[in-house]
Amino acid sequence: MKYLITLTFFLLTFTAFAQKPCEYSTNVTDSLGTYKVTNEYLISEKNFGGTFNYLFFSLAQTDGLPTLNVQSIQKSKDFIKANCFDKNSKIYLQLQNGKIVSLRHIDQENCGTLIRDDKGFDNRVNTGIFVFVKDNFEELKKSPVTLMRVKYLTNIEDYIIRPEITSEMNGKVYKPDTYFIENIRCVE
Repeated sequence: MKYLITLTFFLLTFTAFAQKPCEYSTNVTDSLGTYKVTNEYLISEKNFGGTFNYLFFSLAQTDGLPTLNVQSIQKSKDFIKANCFDKNSKIYLQLQNGKIVSLRHIDQENCGTLIRDDKGFDNRVNTGIFVFVKDNFEELKKSPVTLMRVKYLTNIEDYIIRPEITSEMNGKVYKPDTYFIENIRCVE
């Protein structure tokens, strides 16, 4: 009987701590190399006064080099200010353990694309690719993210990273603070 209880406890503990499998939106290996990208994940959602701001992360690996893809979507009937990424853009992630991890943008300027939809909203979609600093990569596996600062070409924006978001857009529950803990292994 003691053996059965121990076995049951072990199996329950094992399944509770098992990692979910990596899900990729792109996973290609060809003569040029390998490229894989995880599915986009909601990190921040702000809806105020008819203006909507969404921030998505996805992790990519190109021939062994891990990167963070950041997609910003702004939606409003009012003027939308462009937040451009350039070679000096950076992302700073403050971890729960007090450490700060920085990521550098690749040397490519991008101010996004403005698209008008059929409901009269202007939508600005901007994508940036950031590379990890080798020393900081390991820290992201250990501690949740509490705050993120994005340095754009002309301004700086801060985001509070919450433990859980129920998206108003699609009703799904996201856990952005542990995004790297759960997903960084998918691009190692």
